[in-house]
Amino acid sequence: MMAQTHETQLAVLGAGPGGYAAAFLAADLGMNVTLIDLGPKPGGTCLNVGCIPSKALLHVARLIHDAKEAAQFGVKFGDAKIDINQVRAHVQGVVSTLSSNLGKLSDSRKITHLQGKGRFTGPNSIEVEGKGAVQFKHCIIATGSMPARPPAFNLNTPRIMDSTGALKLEEVPGKLLVVGGGYIGLELGFVYASLGSQVTVVEMTDGLLPGADRDLVIPLHNRLKGMFHKILLKTKVAKVEDLGRGIRATLEGPEVEDKEPIFDRVLVSVGRRPNTADMGLETAGIIVNAKGFIPVDGQRRTSVKHIFAVGDAAGDPMLAHKASYEGKVAVEAINGEPALYDVRAVPAVVFTDPEIAWCGLTETEAQAQGLEIKRVRFAWAGSGRAMTRKRTEGLTKLLVDPKTEQILGVGIVGVDAGEMIGEAMLAIEMGACARDLAMTMHAHPTLSETLMEAAESIYGHPTHAMGKKK
Repeated sequence: MMAQTHETQLAVLGAGPGGYAAAFLAADLGMNVTLIDLGPKPGGTCLNVGCIPSKALLHVARLIHDAKEAAQFGVKFGDAKIDINQVRAHVQGVVSTLSSNLGKLSDSRKITHLQGKGRFTGPNSIEVEGKGAVQFKHCIIATGSMPARPPAFNLNTPRIMDSTGALKLEEVPGKLLVVGGGYIGLELGFVYASLGSQVTVVEMTDGLLPGADRDLVIPLHNRLKGMFHKILLKTKVAKVEDLGRGIRATLEGPEVEDKEPIFDRVLVSVGRRPNTADMGLETAGIIVNAKGFIPVDGQRRTSVKHIFAVGDAAGDPMLAHKASYEGKVAVEAINGEPALYDVRAVPAVVFTDPEIAWCGLTETEAQAQGLEIKRVRFAWAGSGRAMTRKRTEGLTKLLVDPKTEQILGVGIVGVDAGEMIGEAMLAIEMGACARDLAMTMHAHPTLSETLMEAAESIYGHPTHAMGKKK
């Protein structure tokens, strides 16, 4: 039997946040769209084994800590009784509902969905395993990324997990080693510590969340020290061995006392790599760099002008919202509009407790580039809303141009920091100056007031902190 050939105006390879956002917009603009993905419904890594299930678990972890800390408000609960099966059911329920909704949205737009691995067979054709060939006029590559795993951790045992395995929550290990102090390791370490695991985090650099400003990381580090068994900096895992009853890890670092501890499970969270291998990109004439990323221009065009790449496949930062934004830019470019990926900032959020969020220029980047900036900070000890929640460890920081007072970057650490970063993004994208933010009335008492008061600090007149006398 001859394989079927599908003809389409736009083929979208990958149905994660970048792929389905692109496909949906293209269909809304009247294009004939074929969406190709390994999954039965749109969603990709973010929905199925990434952003969404991890946030569902983080909410459970937050509830556990809120209950424990309620005693300081005069409300006492008993010890938490955790039904791990019900926790898993909650997570899967969230994923299933969102997946089903995306499937309905796709169907309502009359998008053709082909489930299977897609591989380029030429500059205008993709072979979909088990589904036949797809002939396209334009294509958007949105194949995402996968967890990186150094060869030293390639043992044939379920005791060594990546983020995908950790999110399955097969068990709550007594002792868990987290390799990597980035946002994935800290978020999942927070989850497992909340559920009862004794968590040890190992990070090769001299601080958690490498690249983030230290003043934002310190409050989180201090809180995690009370939750985790150990945080070992400037430390590496030289070797791991499967003993059957556990994993023996050989640790090397200045703070290491037990050089060969045994863990029930090991979570390897040392980054991600793009899913661009074994796709026939060279057959289509698409260039890939040494890191596996596909170089693109401002409209996300690859070296083949009618093929675009977005999201993790196109380079850092590997974030779902950046992928969605790029996907829409690519579709608008295909539609003949003067679209360009010219964002001034990309927001980043670490969903631990406290959360850390930032956008635009960071102090670390400013120092590396030798840029002159003016920094102001408002400590949450002066926030009435933070005080009511007994969470005054937070901090809101603005980086501004010393001459124009234009806001160049914002950093926030504290509870719900991720919910506040949107206002900062709008300010940066609109080219707002500190006075614009300072003169914008904020509801009281809210944590968002700290953005206003940080801006007021530029002029030395914050209401709830010591100002400068003229």
